[in-house]
Amino acid sequence: MHDRRLQRAGTLAATGNAGSANDSPACGCDASFPLHLPTDDPEPMTRIYDEDLTGGFATRAIHAGQRPDPVSGAIMTPLYLTSTYVQESIGVNKGYEYARGKNPTRQALERNVAVLEGGTHGFAFGSGMGCLDSIMKLFRAGDHIVCAENVYGGTFRLFDRILKHMGLSFTYVDTSDPQRVDEAMTPTTRALLVETPTNPLMRLTDLRAMSEIAKRHQVLLIVDNTFATPIYQRPLELGADIVWHSTTKYINGHSDMIGGLAVVLEDDLADRLQFILNAAGAVPGPFDAWLALRGTKTLPLRMKQHDLNGRQVADFLAGRLGHERVIYPGLPSHPHHELAKRQMSAFGGMMTLELGTKDNARQFLERVKVFSLAESLGGVESLTNHPYTMTHGSVPAEVKDAMGLTEGMVRLSCGIEDAEDLVADLEQALVGI
Repeated sequence: MHDRRLQRAGTLAATGNAGSANDSPACGCDASFPLHLPTDDPEPMTRIYDEDLTGGFATRAIHAGQRPDPVSGAIMTPLYLTSTYVQESIGVNKGYEYARGKNPTRQALERNVAVLEGGTHGFAFGSGMGCLDSIMKLFRAGDHIVCAENVYGGTFRLFDRILKHMGLSFTYVDTSDPQRVDEAMTPTTRALLVETPTNPLMRLTDLRAMSEIAKRHQVLLIVDNTFATPIYQRPLELGADIVWHSTTKYINGHSDMIGGLAVVLEDDLADRLQFILNAAGAVPGPFDAWLALRGTKTLPLRMKQHDLNGRQVADFLAGRLGHERVIYPGLPSHPHHELAKRQMSAFGGMMTLELGTKDNARQFLERVKVFSLAESLGGVESLTNHPYTMTHGSVPAEVKDAMGLTEGMVRLSCGIEDAEDLVADLEQALVGI
């Protein structure tokens, strides 16, 4: 089914209407886009090592994609600080020509996260938005994308203020309602893009239902898995074609690098993404890749603590503010709680509070001491922010109002500190609110 979706997307883009699959390029790309990229390697360089598929999840997080350094035996992946590679003769090399296309440190990260996501190929980028922008280069002018209405503000900004002026069109829908998604599909739709849980409203999308719709309409299903991480949710196993992350967040987990990463199953789609990665060049430096790879080693341990703290903080806040003012999938009062229990293995440390007014939000944000007011999320330290003016500051007010984002909302990213200290900090910050 994945292959048929790719073939149909290419056929529609080339002919402007539906037809039988042919040699046209996939994913709505221009006819000159190469169907298969030449390589001297028997397998694409981003492909996982099959032997990494054995062992438990924590074992994979520590070892997948990495091998002892052949020169010294170093157990940690070396930092390959090089822009180019010496070749033996014309067209004779060790699989590396120029570091924009391939870097051994970066490839270790790519393989590692691909294994964690249950994929076959990984592609690291210089930022989460660089990753998404590169994914969107799979499409061409005239293509239509169905997108979840509540996505990260930077995603909306990229689509609304850049890509729509380059000929792509977007329809934003509530993806928690499969019927609305199905009704938004058109003959020119090439992809369905969702984020679950969403930022910052913590809404969930049924990925199996989205996969069924994508298959029926033969479009790609693209999922932002940044909030849940592969520890708690694996979209490829639920029918997604592409899963992507801002590795800046939980994957790295230490708030000291910027990055993005996409994972796919299909070789054909991997060829296209590798071509885009090299041609457009939105790649990370090796040190950022090394930092993210260090982060994945502790990802299972960190996510357990994020989840434990998130549950304890949410329980306290629900008792203090009322369940209706705490948006957390782990609370039975959350409208998508049952879906969260089916689709995710835990609930994580992200939540949003409704404090009623902007003044209340400002007072709360100025009072917190253990939590820090800052952009981003997913680090070991607890962060909070004001989504209306921060993550979604570039989104028009009428769009924010329509999706239910208010000036009284604050978002919490619960870190891995002692839960008692987080609760005490929130308790003192909420006095009088």
